[in-house]
Amino acid sequence: MRFFLFIIIMSTVAVISCNNNNPLLHTKWKEAAVLPGVNGKISLGYAGPVTGTVNNKIIIGGGANFPDSMPWLGGKKKYYDELFVYEQNDSSLQLLQQQYKLPEPIAYPAVCSTAKGIVYAGGENSNGLSAKAWLITVAANDSLQFIALPSLPAAVTNAALTATDHVVYLAGGEVSNGVSSKFYALDLNDTLLGWKELTMLPKPTSHGLLIAQSKGLYFIGGRMKTKSGISDLYASVYFYDFSANQWTEKKSLPYALSAGTGVAYQSNEILLFGGDKGETFHKAEELIAAIAAEKDSVKKEELNQQKIKVQSTHPGFSKEVLLYNTEKDEWTVLGTIPFAVPATTTAFISGGYIFIPSGEIKAGVRSNQVLQLHLNEQ
Repeated sequence: MRFFLFIIIMSTVAVISCNNNNPLLHTKWKEAAVLPGVNGKISLGYAGPVTGTVNNKIIIGGGANFPDSMPWLGGKKKYYDELFVYEQNDSSLQLLQQQYKLPEPIAYPAVCSTAKGIVYAGGENSNGLSAKAWLITVAANDSLQFIALPSLPAAVTNAALTATDHVVYLAGGEVSNGVSSKFYALDLNDTLLGWKELTMLPKPTSHGLLIAQSKGLYFIGGRMKTKSGISDLYASVYFYDFSANQWTEKKSLPYALSAGTGVAYQSNEILLFGGDKGETFHKAEELIAAIAAEKDSVKKEELNQQKIKVQSTHPGFSKEVLLYNTEKDEWTVLGTIPFAVPATTTAFISGGYIFIPSGEIKAGVRSNQVLQLHLNEQ
């Protein structure tokens, strides 16, 4: 089947040809919405929001930002419970006026949209890491409901979540003593069974991407902070076979990538947007480690000033769109997105459109945009 991806760039159209007989992709991006401000202030945007789609509604809530100053200047991270609800009318989003809040402030949970509603699990707030899990649904009176799900076996943040039918799967993430390789499943039709532990990931990984496709799950990229304080970034791709309950390695990404977002498309493709290739991230980690090891106060301050410069001049994350064909086990770079592309957020499909809401666009800086990509199949 031939298909066309329409990415709306205001009035500019970018046409991208794919190799190896992949379909032609017409790509158009647009800004579907700008998040409203809180307490009369313009929204800074949020990293690690709870976001997804349920009953024709787009939900964006929670997350974290630095409202006073950047973290390398002593700014304190703030966690939120505000929730914004949009009604989707074809390509437009209308902000609804109902006032909602999440059960508590939370950022960086694992999130996915399911047929039953939006599931989010884990994350963190000012109290530390969370093991709580929630299902957001729409009640008969069209109001949102928050249904508590069984807690995770352990508190975790920056894990990955996806769903097939009525089962959600959670993989990896950061835990109190490091990075996790745990892999769990929860049956939304029988939640009393709790989270079932499945075969572990091949290696501990946080900030990875877990996507369900027709024949199994794919765990893509991510990273792991080592004892040295320097993270290993991964280009690895693993496939989880449901029937065999095991992981097998697939063709790697074109480059190491963490904190990206993406969606399953058609029956045998995955689209991946943006992510952190790690160059600036590694420079900052190396300087942080050097500062910790340095005894001389003058040299320590010199290193600190270098770190501030690296972080304050962060160029932003990848703008590339990658396509993975699961049948051919093949990656293709499709092109770039003409906006600052956020990391630490969750993309999803709703009503023929892909949405990428808010997220982090460079170190310490969030986006208040909701990006939208129109999928028009022919």
